[in-house]
Amino acid sequence: MRILRYIGRRFLFIGPQLFGIILVSFLLVKLIPGDPAVMMLGPFATEQQIAMLNTEMGLDGTIIDQFWIYLQNLVQGDLGTSWQTTKPVFDDLAIRFPATLELITLSLLLALLIGIPLGVAAAYFKRSIVKKFSDYYGLLAGSLPDFWLGLILIYLFYTVMQVAPPPLGRIDFAVLPPAPVTNFLIIDSLIAGNWQALWSTLGHLVLPVVTLAVINAGPILKMTQATMERMLESDLIRYAEMCGLPKQVVIRKAFRNSLPSIVTIVSVLYGFLIGGAVLVEIVFSWGGAGQYAVQGVLNADINPVLGFVLFSAILSLVIYLVVDLIYFAIDPRIRG
Repeated sequence: MRILRYIGRRFLFIGPQLFGIILVSFLLVKLIPGDPAVMMLGPFATEQQIAMLNTEMGLDGTIIDQFWIYLQNLVQGDLGTSWQTTKPVFDDLAIRFPATLELITLSLLLALLIGIPLGVAAAYFKRSIVKKFSDYYGLLAGSLPDFWLGLILIYLFYTVMQVAPPPLGRIDFAVLPPAPVTNFLIIDSLIAGNWQALWSTLGHLVLPVVTLAVINAGPILKMTQATMERMLESDLIRYAEMCGLPKQVVIRKAFRNSLPSIVTIVSVLYGFLIGGAVLVEIVFSWGGAGQYAVQGVLNADINPVLGFVLFSAILSLVIYLVVDLIYFAIDPRIRG
């Protein structure tokens, strides 16, 4: 019952949070220069044609009127249509969002495998080469642009060594993709038993996943190292060492007490990468949701931008709810 009350209290804030996000994003999107009608009709359209199209799209009213129309459509599940793709925004995002989630999820998993062991080792072995390597790596990862690293990897492994597939999408053009079920190519390939598509998908994932993982392992490493150092110097851990507990047990105890901080940085990175991975998506022609939203901004196509913000907001709120539940499981003080 405690956990249900805990979840219930969190759900009370979801509605107001979503409304605030939609309102602010709508107002900000309206500040984007450019007239959608002009972009759709071209530079040779007459003023009468532009005015008629603005009336059809409901763009001739005040900002309040336009927002009210958007809310009414949103309640009915209508996110509008993208004039670039001529498809409903919901359908576009249903295809593109899994592409982004597949990329950033695998990237964060690899970043965890890099950052956590290095952070723990650097905190425990304070005067070792591991500590120096971790310090330099954390500094370097924080200063490298992810798109630059992606370009370097493409040059080395595709252009020079020719061991990576071309950075053109999620799967080879010559490979028949699996039937869309979840729009996650790995999962759909497994469901269909299409091993050729699975192998091609994994091959295309390697370079962008490594790019994002190498960069984002830095913050995870620094957070793990800082919290582990603090825990290893705490009275609890010092008492455990004085009692003669094995090193593995002491490190495991300290790491468990460090988990809330690590979970926090991972959740923040996950929410950030939903849109923050857009440059890597562009470099690898990934066709993800972030790239879709940026194209909408550049072409004054506001519905994809608003749809992306809404999808991202919902996903972020779900992530933070999951993080709260993880806190509930690992921190007895919250359960009390």
